[in-house]
Amino acid sequence: MTARAARGIGLAGLLLAIALGLALGKPVLPLGLIRPPEWLVQPFADWINAAFYFLQNDLGLMALTRAFSGVVEWLLDVTANLLYGKSRWPNIGPIPWVVIAATAFMAGYALKGWRLAALSGGTFVWIALMGQWKWAMETLSVIVVATPFSVFLGLALGVLAWRSPRFERILNPILNVAQSLPHFAYMVPVVVFIGVGPKAGAIVTIIFSVPPMIRMTLLGLKKVPEEVIEAGKMAGTTRWQLLSRVRIPTARAEILIGVNQVIMQCLAMVVLASFIGMPGLGQKLLQLLQALKIGLSVEIGVTIVLLAITLDRLSKAWAFRLPEHGEPSAMWLRRNRLLVIWIGLCAVGFMLARFAPYFHEVERNQALSVAGPIDAAMDQLIRLIAPLTAWLRWFLITWVLIPMRDAYLWLPFTAVLTLLAALGWAVGGLRSALICVSYFALIALSGWWDRAMVTVYMVSISVLIAAAIGLPLGIWAARSPARAERTLLICDTAQTFPSFIYLIPVIMLFGVNDVAVVAAVVVFAAVPIVRYTIEGLCNVPSELVEAAEMSGATRRQTLWNVRLPMALPTMLVGANQSVMFSLFMVIIAAFIGTQDLGQEMQRALSSTDVGKGMVLGFAIAFMGLMTDHLITRWSEGRKRALGV
Repeated sequence: MTARAARGIGLAGLLLAIALGLALGKPVLPLGLIRPPEWLVQPFADWINAAFYFLQNDLGLMALTRAFSGVVEWLLDVTANLLYGKSRWPNIGPIPWVVIAATAFMAGYALKGWRLAALSGGTFVWIALMGQWKWAMETLSVIVVATPFSVFLGLALGVLAWRSPRFERILNPILNVAQSLPHFAYMVPVVVFIGVGPKAGAIVTIIFSVPPMIRMTLLGLKKVPEEVIEAGKMAGTTRWQLLSRVRIPTARAEILIGVNQVIMQCLAMVVLASFIGMPGLGQKLLQLLQALKIGLSVEIGVTIVLLAITLDRLSKAWAFRLPEHGEPSAMWLRRNRLLVIWIGLCAVGFMLARFAPYFHEVERNQALSVAGPIDAAMDQLIRLIAPLTAWLRWFLITWVLIPMRDAYLWLPFTAVLTLLAALGWAVGGLRSALICVSYFALIALSGWWDRAMVTVYMVSISVLIAAAIGLPLGIWAARSPARAERTLLICDTAQTFPSFIYLIPVIMLFGVNDVAVVAAVVVFAAVPIVRYTIEGLCNVPSELVEAAEMSGATRRQTLWNVRLPMALPTMLVGANQSVMFSLFMVIIAAFIGTQDLGQEMQRALSSTDVGKGMVLGFAIAFMGLMTDHLITRWSEGRKRALGV
C-alpha cells in the first residue's frame, strides 16, 4: 500500500469517526445540526416555477409547444383512426384485427423465422380474443407516433455530439441526469405546457425515450473503423455522403439497438402516462389495481408483457439481421415472395372481416376471459398461504421495516453527510467525497430531507434483499452453461416488462403496504444482479480457473479466490443498475402507498406543481448519480488492481 493510499484510508477513517460521534452525540447536538434549519432551506421550487412561468408567458414558449402538440395530435388522430376507428382523417379505419395479426406474423417470420412469427401473430390474436383490442391499439397508436420522433431527434443529437466534442461535453451531464430522473418528473412540466390526454402522453414519451438513442448513435459512430472511413474518402465521397452512406450504415447495429431501447422506453412510459390521462392498457390496469380486481389485472398484465416481449424481439431481430441482397437476375415474384404472401394474407383478412364481423372486432360479450379462474385460484392460494404472508408482513413491518425507517430518520443530517464524505474519500479521494456531499447537501437544502431518507431506507433494504437473493441465484446458474443461458433468457424477458407489472403479484400476496412496495422493488432489482453475476462469472478467463484447479483449489476456493474477484467489476455494473431500478420502482410503487418522495411527486403531478415535481425528481436523480459515481469509481479501482 502506498503512502498516499494509507493517508486516504486514514482520512476516511477520521471522517467515519466524526460521523459516528455526531450520531451518538445527537442528544446534545443543536437542532441546526440534526435537521437543516429553515434559514438554510432554499426555495428551489419557487425558482423553477418562476423560470417556467417566464418561459411559458414572457418568451411565448406556450405557442411553440402548442404548435408541436398540434402536429402530434394530428398524427395521433391518424393512427387512432387506422388502429381503433376513431372518427378522424383518413376515415378508413379501423383495420381489422386479423389483418394486423397477419402483418405481425409476417414481420416476425421475415425477421427471424417461425418462432418469432408465432409470438408476434399470437400476441395480437390473444389481444383480440380477450376483448382488449381497443385498449391495446390506444397504447400502440402512441408508440407508433412517438418512436419516429424520438429516433430522429436522438439520431440528430447523437450525430451533432459526435461532430462536436464541446457539444458532447455539454450533453453528457444532461443525459446522465435525464436517465436518472424518475418517470413522473417528466410528466409535470408536460402537463403544464400541454395539458392531459393522449397528446401529453405522446410528448412525455418522446422526451423520455430520446436519451438512449443519443447514446447509442454516439457509440456507434465512434466505433466505425478508420479503414472504412479511409475507403469512403478514397471513393471520393463528400462529407454528407461519408456520413450518410458510410458512417451511419457501418454503425447500423448500434443505432438499431438504440431504436430497440426507444421502443421499450416508449412502452414503459405510455403505460405510466395513464396518470396524466393517457388511455389504453395502462389506464385500464391502473383502474383495475385501484379496484383490486386481480383476475382482470392479470389479463391486462399478460397483454402488456406479451406486447413488451414482441416489440423487444422484433426490434432486436431487426437490429442484428444483416442486410440481404437478392440475385439481380431472379424474377420479381421470387425476390419479393414474402411481400406477396403478406398481401395475400391481408386480402384474405379483409374478406373475412367483411363477411364475418368477428374477424373485424371481437365484441366484449364475445371475448374470452380467464379472470374468473384466476380469481378463484388466487383466493385459494391466498387462503392457503395467508398465515405465512400475514406472519411475514407482521415480522417485516414490526422488526425490520419500521425500525430501519426510524433509524434512518433518527440520524442527524450532518452525520449522514459526513458518512458519505468518508465513503467517497475511501473510494475516490477528495473529488469523490465532494461529489457525494454535494449531491446530498442539495437534497438537504431542498427541504425534503426526511422524505428522502424514507426513500433511501426503502431502496437500501430492497437492494440488500435483492442481492441476498440474486447473488446466490446467479452463482448457481453460472455453474452450468445451459443453466446460465436459460436464466439469462429469463432475465432478458423480465427486463422488458414495464415496471407497473411488478405491482400485480405483490398486491395479490401482501395487499397495500410497505411490504408490498419492498417486494415489488426486490423482484425488479434482483434481475440485473442475477444477470451481471452470471455474465461476470462466465467471462472469467478459463486459464485462470484451470490454473487454480491444477494448484489443488477446491470449487469453493476457486469461486471465492479467483472467479468472484475477477467477476466483481461486472457484478458492480449489476449493483449499479439494481440501485437505479430500485429508485424508479419505489417512486412508481408510491401508487400503493408510501410516505417517501414518490408520494409527494404524485401530489405534485396532480396539482401540476412544476417546481415541486422537478425538485423531487432531481433529489431522486442525485441519489442515483451519487451511487453511480461511487460504484463506477470502485469498479475502476478493482479493474486496475486486477490488471484488467
